[in-house]
Amino acid sequence: MDITRSPLQKVREQYQPPLPEILFDVSTVHLTPIGKDPAVHEDEKVKTQFPHIFGQPLLMAKPGRPKDSQVLRVGVVFSGGQAAGGHNVITGLFDALKKLHPQSRLFGFLGGPGGIVSGSYQELELDMIKPYRNQGGFDLIGSGRTKIETPEQLSASLEAMQKLQLDGLVIIGGDDSNTNAAVLAEYFAANGCKTKVVGVPKTIDGDLKNEHVAISFGFDTACKVYSEIIGNIARDALSAKKYYHFIRLMGRSASHIALECALATHPTYAIIGEEVFSVKKTLKQITEELADLICARAALGKHFGVILVPEGLIEFIPEVGILIQELNAILAKQENCDIATVLKNLTPPSQKCFSSLPELIQKQLLLSRDPHGNVQVSFIETERLLMEMVSSELSSRRKEGSYQGKFNAVQHFLGYEGRSGFPSNFDCNYCYSLGFSAALLIDSGHSGYMCFVKDLARPVSQWQMGGVPLTSLMNFEMRKGQLKPVIKKALVDLKGKSFHVFSENRKKWGVDDPYCFPGPIQFFGDTALTDSRPFILTDLN
Repeated sequence: MDITRSPLQKVREQYQPPLPEILFDVSTVHLTPIGKDPAVHEDEKVKTQFPHIFGQPLLMAKPGRPKDSQVLRVGVVFSGGQAAGGHNVITGLFDALKKLHPQSRLFGFLGGPGGIVSGSYQELELDMIKPYRNQGGFDLIGSGRTKIETPEQLSASLEAMQKLQLDGLVIIGGDDSNTNAAVLAEYFAANGCKTKVVGVPKTIDGDLKNEHVAISFGFDTACKVYSEIIGNIARDALSAKKYYHFIRLMGRSASHIALECALATHPTYAIIGEEVFSVKKTLKQITEELADLICARAALGKHFGVILVPEGLIEFIPEVGILIQELNAILAKQENCDIATVLKNLTPPSQKCFSSLPELIQKQLLLSRDPHGNVQVSFIETERLLMEMVSSELSSRRKEGSYQGKFNAVQHFLGYEGRSGFPSNFDCNYCYSLGFSAALLIDSGHSGYMCFVKDLARPVSQWQMGGVPLTSLMNFEMRKGQLKPVIKKALVDLKGKSFHVFSENRKKWGVDDPYCFPGPIQFFGDTALTDSRPFILTDLN
C-alpha cells in the first residue's frame, strides 16, 4: 500500500487542464504585434537601463499556417514565495515544448535564482514531472529570493546559460522577479547571448496585474483557502457569541486578498487599505470607526464579530506611511537602532505617531528590512495593533458610561496556509496555459516579455494569450535610498465592480451577520463549484 501519497494527490495527478482553442495545434500559433506600441507610454528613464529590450511591441497569439519549430533547450526557475499552480506552469511549458518539437529539453534551476548563479540544475523529464501535475507548492525544483544584480551574479548567470546552451529561460515570479527577468534579458542581449528571457506572473497578493495581465496565478487558490478558514471562524463566532476575531491577511502592498475574502465571506468589518489612503484616514479614525461598530453591536446584544485586516494596512495610513518612509531612510544608514535613537532622528509629526504606538509595534517596525530596504510588514502584527487600540478606546468609553459591552478579542494571521495548497481548477487551467504561452514566446525568439492569458472570465476555450514587454510595466521606486526601475504594483480599484459590491453591502454585514461559508476548494462535481472564478475578474466585465 502506497502511504506516501494521498488518494487526492493521485487523482489530481490525472486531471488534464483544458486548453484554449488557439492552443489545440501549437504549430499554427503565431505571435503578432498588435495595437499601439506600448513603448509610446514607456518611461524614457527606463530606456537608459534597458536599451536592448526597450520599445518592443505588444504580442498576441493568432492562428496561421503551420510552421516548423526548432529543437529548444529551455531553463525554468521559481523565484520568490510559493503560489499554487506553479507546477502547472512547468508542466504546461514541458508539454508545449514537446509538442513544438519532441526532442526539446527542459532544465530546472534548483533553489530559485541562486541556482542560476551557482549553475545548479536538473533536467526535467516526463516521469519526474508526472507526480507534480496539478499539485501545490514549488518543491519540484524549489524556490528562493536571490536577486541577481551584481556584476559577478550576472556574469555567472550568463555562464550558466552558455554552458547549457539554452534558447530560453522562464522566470516564474512576482513583480520583483519579473524586474529581475528584464535585467537578465538586457544583460544577455548586451553580451550576445542567445538565451531569451520570459517572465510568468506569480503572486498570491494579486498586485501583479495590468491592462493585459488580468490576475497573477495563485491568488484564486489562496483566497479560497483563506475564505474557508474565515468562514469556519465566522461560524464559530456565530456559535460562541463571545469573541471578536481580528484576522490579518497576506497582501503587503495591496488589499486584493482582503477584498476577495470579504466578498466570499461577508465579515463584520473589513478594511481596504487603498480606501484608507484615499480618504486619508488616521489610525485614530479607524480605531474610532471600529469601536463605534462594536458599541452598536453591543446595543443589539452582540459581542462577537469577524474583522479582516490587510497585511499592508499600516503603510496605507498616511501618518504611519510617512513614519515608515523616515524609518527606512534612518535604518538604511544605521541598522539596529533602538527606540530612543530613532526618536531623535524622526520629524516631530513622526515622533508623535511613533510614540502613540504600542511598544511591541514600535519594536516590530525596527526589525531588519527586506532585501529592498523596506519594512517587513509581515512581521508587524497589525491585527494586534488594532485590537489593543480598540480595547483602549472601549475602556475609555466604558469609564464615560457610553459602552457597557464585553470585548474579548482573538488574533489570527492567515499567510503561509494559502501559498502551497492544491491549486483550484482555475489556477490549474490558468497556469497550464501560461506555460504554453511562455514556450511560444521563446519559440518565436522574443525576450524581455511577460507572458499573459486574457479573457479569463470567459470559458477556457475562449482564452487568448500573448506577451507584454516588461519595460512597459515599469516605474521608479525608492529601494535602499535609491530610485530603481521596478514593475509597478496594481492596487485595488476603488471604482471597480468588486469594491462597489463590497461598499454597497458592508453596512448590512456589520449589523445583520449574514456570514457566508465557502467551505473547502471543490475538485469534483458541479462546475459551478469546481470551476468558480475569483470575484476580482468581475472588474473585467
